Amino acid sequence: MRRLLVLASAMVFLDLTFFTAIAPLLPEYVDDLHMSTAQAGILSAAYAAGTLAASLPGGYLASRFGPRRTVIIGLCGLGVASLLFGLLDSPWPLDAARFIQGIAGALIWSGALTWLINSYPEDQRGQVIGTALGTAVAGSLIGPALGALAGSVGTEPVFAAVLVVSLVLAYLASRLPDTMVRENQPLREVFRCLVDRPLVEAAIFVSSPSLMFGAIDVLLPLRVDALGGGHALIAVGFIGGAAIESVLAPLAGRMSDRIGRRAPYILGMAICTVAMVFYAFADSLATVIASLLLTSLGSGFCFAPAMTLISDAAEASGLHQGYAVAVTNIAWAAAQVLGGVAGAAVAGVTGDGAPAIAIAVILVLTILYAFRSLGPEPVAAEG
Repeated sequence: MRRLLVLASAMVFLDLTFFTAIAPLLPEYVDDLHMSTAQAGILSAAYAAGTLAASLPGGYLASRFGPRRTVIIGLCGLGVASLLFGLLDSPWPLDAARFIQGIAGALIWSGALTWLINSYPEDQRGQVIGTALGTAVAGSLIGPALGALAGSVGTEPVFAAVLVVSLVLAYLASRLPDTMVRENQPLREVFRCLVDRPLVEAAIFVSSPSLMFGAIDVLLPLRVDALGGGHALIAVGFIGGAAIESVLAPLAGRMSDRIGRRAPYILGMAICTVAMVFYAFADSLATVIASLLLTSLGSGFCFAPAMTLISDAAEASGLHQGYAVAVTNIAWAAAQVLGGVAGAAVAGVTGDGAPAIAIAVILVLTILYAFRSLGPEPVAAEG
């Protein structure tokens, strides 16, 4: 199982690396392609939109044909789409290539997490998801650096390298045994489980911080650029944030297994709320970067418990874990798209303060809802 954990972590690491590589490139695309702030938001959110579109199909593939085949298809798709992204130089084709990257990412996450969840006991679920998530977030350490490199040497060679790495990982995945595929669930049963209250609530807990990051991923690079920062500073900020989150995510996962999901989740959301208020009034490069690091500190605590809540709710309702990962992808992607597009559109009219304060209010409401709906005890103690 150790080899599977390493390989699954490497696959989601690759996906998040090239999801975050856009950040340092965004100001350059805006300048060179004469894009508006709203168009930049669309480009940033296109990846998440692809993930949203492919989430349920990815869950179906993982449950019907097995996680191994699902990740292999996803890895090959990510490699080809990334190569195209590196070669294109106009807005709508770039949006399309990034959308396809998001589709491939949904398949990778659906397959990789289903593979892990089906292979480990329930009382290690938070730790395993946290480890994979922490490794994936570590991809954000590389992503902004690669984006900055692509801005200096050209996007073609940098993004072409993804195809090679993707094919290597696909080959390695083909050498590991697949997990047992359960009997295919009727769609009526799947949709019944998808609207169960615990699963819907868990999806809300994933989507709330995702909304925040959808906005930050667009607004912060443009704010840094407007204040006189460049590729390197944007990359350093996102790398620093990813370093914090990658360390905290496994710890938060283990904490949620031992003391329950609620405490680390609420702690992380409270920190994110403070960060968004801080960002709303930031007026220098130092304070903008500090707010980014603070959001990463908060997300390091809240994402692993929230994702594990979805897996717990799916297990309780009898939903295949492939669909549980699909719900996670939907919750993340829908909020990421909304945060990126709406945040950029509002900021283009009012400035960054209004969307930041609005997101802070949403985070506070989610914290209050978590206090009411989540029990403080560990999941293992509930049975």
